[in-house]
Amino acid sequence: MSTVRIFVTRLVEDRLLLALLAALAVLLLLAPERIAELPGLVDWRTIAALAGLLVLSRGIEDCGVLSRIGQSLLTRVHGERRLTAALVLFSAALSAVVTNDVALFIVVPLTVGLARIAQLPLGRLVIFEAFAVNAGSTVSPVGNPQNLFLWQSSGASFVEFTLAMLPLASALLLLILALIPLGFPPRRIAISASETRSPLDTRLMLLSLGLYLPFLVAAELGYTVWAAAVVIALYLVVARRVLCEVDWLLLLVFVLMFVDLGLLAGLTPVAAQMPSLLELPGGLLLAGALLSQAISNVPATIFLDAFTDDWRTLAWAVAVGGFGTAVGSLANLIALRLSRQRELWREFHLWSIPVLVLAFGIAWALP
Repeated sequence: MSTVRIFVTRLVEDRLLLALLAALAVLLLLAPERIAELPGLVDWRTIAALAGLLVLSRGIEDCGVLSRIGQSLLTRVHGERRLTAALVLFSAALSAVVTNDVALFIVVPLTVGLARIAQLPLGRLVIFEAFAVNAGSTVSPVGNPQNLFLWQSSGASFVEFTLAMLPLASALLLLILALIPLGFPPRRIAISASETRSPLDTRLMLLSLGLYLPFLVAAELGYTVWAAAVVIALYLVVARRVLCEVDWLLLLVFVLMFVDLGLLAGLTPVAAQMPSLLELPGGLLLAGALLSQAISNVPATIFLDAFTDDWRTLAWAVAVGGFGTAVGSLANLIALRLSRQRELWREFHLWSIPVLVLAFGIAWALP
């Protein structure tokens, strides 16, 4: 099957993408005068960062180094529950330092590599890793985009912000750890004899690992677009097959999310409903958690910030809102797409909706 044919087939099968396209058509009918604003609604630096990370993470996965690391890990951790706890803690800690999205680009490919050499419930592991990065990133001002925005807009110090988020982040992480026995049996991990040694593509490994940190530094310094262009150009010359395997449709999904959510937030009836929403029991906490389910927690943060000065409650609300629907956090979408398991959406929501309810109850109960 040709590359174009495969692309068209995946486009037709991608229900989220089709839903976003349909929503765009409806929103443009409601506000046709805003069609010229569409490019400005997209955060192109985020799209460029995502493109670079998609290529680099695929290169790291394909080179075989993660499978080697996984093999080493499996010689030390033999139980399924212990492995899950280790991956959850690693994901949470990493997300507090390098943001939740970047953490997933490291942890999910590692998990995919583990599943190639051992009999593991890959989909459920990825779900718990998505939960872990949402919980772990809550504690840090730089752990996720919404925290970074609120940290800058509130004027709080790094330490002040961290201390304000620490109770919720700790409780959410404990919740995820407590759920592990419900999702993973206390059984020993079975390693496939045919996959005892993974091949290692040294050239691809050096290229992928060598570019990872410079790419993150360049993105931090504001050169994201140029850095992504350089990464793609180098892979085009050295490892073109990696580019063919990247999930480019994920970029289109994110572009459409920025456009659709930007148009939705700009509708007058939506803005007019906010005062009544904030008056519901639970107020800002409930509003942030619910709004995140519809438009994701980053746009919800930016939108609600215009209606309140209580940055701590807003930060807690959108942290809780990262659970629930897959749209609640962009990290959820990244995790689901990186797993490359199309049937995972249903299982994700069977876990995430109850977690949302529990997380909201925790946030409500904490002082």
